[in-house]
Amino acid sequence: MKASFKIILASTTAAVLAAGLSYRFLLYAPPVAVVRAKEGKVAIEVHGPGVVAARIAVTVSTRVTGLLKEVHADQGDSVTSGQILAVLDDTDVAAKAIAAREGATAARRNIEAAEAALAKARADLELAQSNFQRDQELFRTRNISQAAMDATAAALKSAQSAEASAAATLAARRAESDAAAQEAVYASVLHAFTRISAPMDGLIVSREAEAGNTLVPGSPIFRLVDTHTLWVAARIDESVVGRAEVGQSARIQLRGGQELPGEVVRINRQSDPATRELEVDVAFRELPERFAMDQEAEVTIQAGEEPGVLIPASALLQQGSERGVLVVRDGRAVFQPVQTGATDGKRVIVREGLVPGETVVRRPADPKAKVNPGSRVRPVLEGGR
Repeated sequence: MKASFKIILASTTAAVLAAGLSYRFLLYAPPVAVVRAKEGKVAIEVHGPGVVAARIAVTVSTRVTGLLKEVHADQGDSVTSGQILAVLDDTDVAAKAIAAREGATAARRNIEAAEAALAKARADLELAQSNFQRDQELFRTRNISQAAMDATAAALKSAQSAEASAAATLAARRAESDAAAQEAVYASVLHAFTRISAPMDGLIVSREAEAGNTLVPGSPIFRLVDTHTLWVAARIDESVVGRAEVGQSARIQLRGGQELPGEVVRINRQSDPATRELEVDVAFRELPERFAMDQEAEVTIQAGEEPGVLIPASALLQQGSERGVLVVRDGRAVFQPVQTGATDGKRVIVREGLVPGETVVRRPADPKAKVNPGSRVRPVLEGGR
């Protein structure tokens, strides 16, 4: 009797377990969060790394050789056009400028003396011409001798020669004066070059020399940028750069953490043959509080919107070489290949493979509630809609 009871109990238990397993594998459908695909739009974003640069950046240097005597600015200083930034030792050039000015003054005085000599020569010539005309009349009437007439003619020729010589001397003195004046101007300009000024309003981003350094023409002293022309020179891949256009809004994320608004102002037309990237320049709409030239930054360009069928990005699943989603059909999760478009990281546009209204598993790859293609599911619409 007891044995029969045990047999019956074991059979009943096995039947219950078999029924449970059958329900589990054949009829049970676990609840799964789903969403409905719908029409929508996703902002198209173009990303790329870059560095802080400036469209207008100049190197302030010396144009003459000299010893750097004074430095009146430092990196980080804002300066205005014409502000004196540094001074070279001007002992030699100042002396040369004084000597050149004195030479120009002496040359002008030589002109005055030559002009006086020419005036005297012209007066002597007029007198000689008058004497010659008078003696010619007297010679016709035989009132003077041939010898006297010859002497008058010789005096006229001498006066003419003296006048020509005085005129030539005056021309030479004027040429000398012009040369001396030019030399004085040149010496004055060289002297002015010892005072190095800012060529524009801007910010000094680096200081390259110190007092006591001997500089030659072209030696950099400061590097200056126009802060109104600051931008990020971003590198954008060829495959997406066609979406970027001048005038589009952008976000600039500096490596220091500061995020600022920007605008696309220039797209280069020369691609890097090694990286297949183009430079896209994104200007700051407001200046960062702190920045450094060549500082790393990340640019996100707002390149419009793409309309289409909208689903959560978490709904995407990779099945071998195909990308797709799990669509709930007749109580089962069915893998549906799709072609995707723009994404903002949270949502994605499906260009092909889905139609609005289809039920899609929201997180098929979630390790805590993983859903396999072909398995039975009980869809639970998020938000009750």
